[in-house]
Amino acid sequence: MLSSRRVYEGRILNLRVDEVEVKGLSAKREVVEHRAAVGVLALTGRSVLLVHQFRYAAGEETLEICAGLVEKGEDLKEAAIREMQEELGYLPGALREIGCFYSSPGFCTELLTLFLAEDLRASSLPQDQDEDVRTVEIPWEEIPSLLAQGAVRDGKTFAALSWFLAWKGIEAEFKPDRKKKPKTGGK
Repeated sequence: MLSSRRVYEGRILNLRVDEVEVKGLSAKREVVEHRAAVGVLALTGRSVLLVHQFRYAAGEETLEICAGLVEKGEDLKEAAIREMQEELGYLPGALREIGCFYSSPGFCTELLTLFLAEDLRASSLPQDQDEDVRTVEIPWEEIPSLLAQGAVRDGKTFAALSWFLAWKGIEAEFKPDRKKKPKTGGK
């Protein structure tokens, strides 16, 4: 790196512009510095628990796994459990990491860690004041059509549900029909 300057500092992200050398040439890289995040695929019986919430940046309501930012000094599993209580109203009896990935490594440092939660029991914490999250239960059999029809547009959720289908060995014939909106229990 030849130089670096932070051009914005915010509550959940910072933006810096770096001057780097690539193949002997000077190039600029815009980097979004973002805290780590967790996502939880919660299983109940033969269903998964997802949430509906309006995402301002996307300008639409999304269907997602329960997820959130890791607080300073918080363990990843602790963050996953807290998010489950806030968004789903459950504690996991069993929680295991299933993978991690960068949300968009071309410009963002956010590293997301995904967990699988099973053996759920009721236990809730208040939702964040600026969130309106509604839980929806989706039977396993509906997951392939949700993905194929474009009902899941959130990357972490797409990754978690795709992992789940591979893990369970669920096969389905994918026939994308983006004209129809699948019924997911929300608006």
